[in-house]
Amino acid sequence: MVVGSANMDLVLRVDSLPAAGETVLGGGPEWLPGGKGANQAVAAALSGADVRMIGCVGDDAGGRAVLAALQSAGVDTTSVRVLSGQNTGMAVVLVAPDGENAIAVSPGANLALAPADAGVVASSLGPSDVLLVQMEVRADVVAEAVSLAAAAGSRRVLNLAPAAAIPAATLAQLDLLVVNRSEAEFLLNRPLANPAARREAVRDLRALGPAAVVLTAGGEGCVLGDAGGLRDVPALPVQVVDTSGAGDAFVGALCAALAGGAGIDAAVVSATRTAAGAVQVPGAQLVASPPDEATPSRWSR
Repeated sequence: MVVGSANMDLVLRVDSLPAAGETVLGGGPEWLPGGKGANQAVAAALSGADVRMIGCVGDDAGGRAVLAALQSAGVDTTSVRVLSGQNTGMAVVLVAPDGENAIAVSPGANLALAPADAGVVASSLGPSDVLLVQMEVRADVVAEAVSLAAAAGSRRVLNLAPAAAIPAATLAQLDLLVVNRSEAEFLLNRPLANPAARREAVRDLRALGPAAVVLTAGGEGCVLGDAGGLRDVPALPVQVVDTSGAGDAFVGALCAALAGGAGIDAAVVSATRTAAGAVQVPGAQLVASPPDEATPSRWSR
């Protein structure tokens, strides 16, 4: 079950990401379904999991497009509320030739998601299920969903993206925390400039309460830490086209593998393959079958 955001993305391809005060010209525009919650739900569904999403969209063209994309991927959208008179969340995504991106988000209907919406968690999840949450919705919604999933005995996964304050009690209830370098820096309030610093950060993040932590670093792979110690998982060498949504593909595939019974190490390797395929095609949300181990580039959007 994914509790999270659903957006429409306005994608502009630019020759370079603008510096402060700079104007750059872009191609396009392209309108594509996105939002961290929706992206991760689609990635999990395309990785073979049965997925239900809890979220909110507006009664506009964007909302209809987001719902259609979720349903096309096989995501159960019966718990996605359609709000009259509300705008669906929107993100503006600038993508440079090397695949790097800059993103600004207007939450729109996502802010209407309330702790009461998370009540579906209590009636739907059991010990064999996985709850996945992110931070493009209100923190009290995330906290309530995690608490209900803990009571149900379900596995709890938080992707702290974008970086935002989260109650200590919620961190302590997590089975898995997934962060990138900037999100880890936010939680620990210090820079993480090299692999050694990232490994130390995983130890310190586990001390905040999560049973396991994955810290991703793009092309430098990721670090996994749990009661068994620290492990480095390398990234696959691929031609990068667009990094937007790569983290969402990683997290969705990771949770799908966990829900399917994989151990954490195998799940991280599977997620790494999925992210490698995701960066080879444009856009933030996946819309095709996931790759096999030999051909990660079979992802498309």
